[in-house]
Amino acid sequence: MAAELVEAMNMVKSFRVSDLQTLLASMGRSKSGLKQDLVGRALRLVQTEYSPELLKNVRQLYDSRFPKTSGWLAARRPEGLPVAYSSLSSSPTATTQGADYLNGIAKPIAAPVAEVKLVPLPFYQTLETLLPPTELIAQNNDKLQDSQCIFELTQNQADQIRNASELRAGIKSIQVVLRICYTDSIGVQEDQYPPNIAVKVNQSYCHVPGYYPSNKPGVEPRRPCRPVNITPWLHLSTASNRVTVTWGNFGKRYSVAVYLVRVFTSADLFSQLKLCSVESAERCRERIQDKLRFDPESEIATTGLRVSLICPLVKMRLGVPCRVLTCAHLQCFDAVFFLQMNEKKPTWTCPVCDKPAPFELLSIDGLLSEIVKETKEDIEEIEYLTDGSWRPIRDEKERDRERERSSTPEYPVVDIYVPEANGHSPAHSSTSLTGKSTNGSVGGAGTTGGGVVVDLTLDSSSEEEEGGGAGGDSEDTEDSADSPRPKRSRCDYDKDLVTAY
Repeated sequence: MAAELVEAMNMVKSFRVSDLQTLLASMGRSKSGLKQDLVGRALRLVQTEYSPELLKNVRQLYDSRFPKTSGWLAARRPEGLPVAYSSLSSSPTATTQGADYLNGIAKPIAAPVAEVKLVPLPFYQTLETLLPPTELIAQNNDKLQDSQCIFELTQNQADQIRNASELRAGIKSIQVVLRICYTDSIGVQEDQYPPNIAVKVNQSYCHVPGYYPSNKPGVEPRRPCRPVNITPWLHLSTASNRVTVTWGNFGKRYSVAVYLVRVFTSADLFSQLKLCSVESAERCRERIQDKLRFDPESEIATTGLRVSLICPLVKMRLGVPCRVLTCAHLQCFDAVFFLQMNEKKPTWTCPVCDKPAPFELLSIDGLLSEIVKETKEDIEEIEYLTDGSWRPIRDEKERDRERERSSTPEYPVVDIYVPEANGHSPAHSSTSLTGKSTNGSVGGAGTTGGGVVVDLTLDSSSEEEEGGGAGGDSEDTEDSADSPRPKRSRCDYDKDLVTAY
């Protein structure tokens, strides 16, 4: 299903305006607008309402547009694009050197009636078909089967492999690969290994990619199902090469094919992406304005859209912002890291929304690329406004930290040692200072330095201390319990007393 969806999207991208209008009208959609609008509308239609009827309409329009073209996305490659970066189509022409064999039995040179098409792979460009997709046939009822095929290389093909540059030590950039898929003539087929697979080339077993470990509990490991590189075990001459495939016969039907391919690196794909898949800043602004345009049926008006400048893949600042044309979100991921990760583990899934992200639909965001260059390193988020402009979101994390600090309660500390302007201590008691001493102490406290330490603690001896003062009267103390104590003037204090601080 994913392969057919990608194929339909690739066909739509090569349509003319009249083809796009015909497709949209047949599905009851508006056919007005510029070509870019029509392409986007048609791609969203294919992605959201994919059906056999829609696929049929797309195929008919594509066949009428390119009656002799069997490859994918012929219109995607610009005129000046080198052949090395052309669309990844499988040439239907098989080698005519010698006879092809399957299970030890000679088969006709003509291709099988039910033609199986394998999905193009971004990192592999098919140069020639050495053995077209041919079904693996079980010889008996055993669960483990052996199937053989024989093919020969021409002198030109052998020289191409021998003289090719190396991607890394011992790995040629031009290879002979073995691909296996389900036997199904409807649509294009993704690589699929049968169980218990083993591949032997000229009496030597070659390496088959192993399983990917799963991070989720209870989920079985999954094979990457990449093409099997059989180049190191081949005879680089016109001699025949015999390939034996051991496979588990558990009811599924499989087909095997052999291709001469050119292998690309993530740097090669990045160069191709920069060459022919950059969306202009003006077009990006138009999309933002479309998303922020007021919808009268919506109760909430959107005034801005925030976009992070941090790549969701590696949690680092974006270098080359990239997105998928069919995704509805504006958030981008870094193109370089995305291609490098798919080179090691090909999933081709959008890291933002987890939808299919085939290489053919990747596009560099021209507007966000300019924003990344204009903003400083400390800016991690920006906001798009309704007029297509943008503004940076500054120090958002720092403001959050300040709010957290402000939410912690703070208790003020009162310094009772700081005197007031009038010379008195701010720590007044509701009870008047009593007790006098000729040596400059109050309440039995001695002086320290130039100040006096005042004991403000009242106890049962306060009456006695007050009664023992000069000119004290016992009758006055008895009446003080029923009537408020008269205030003393400042002259009642001894001149020797100083304020405590």
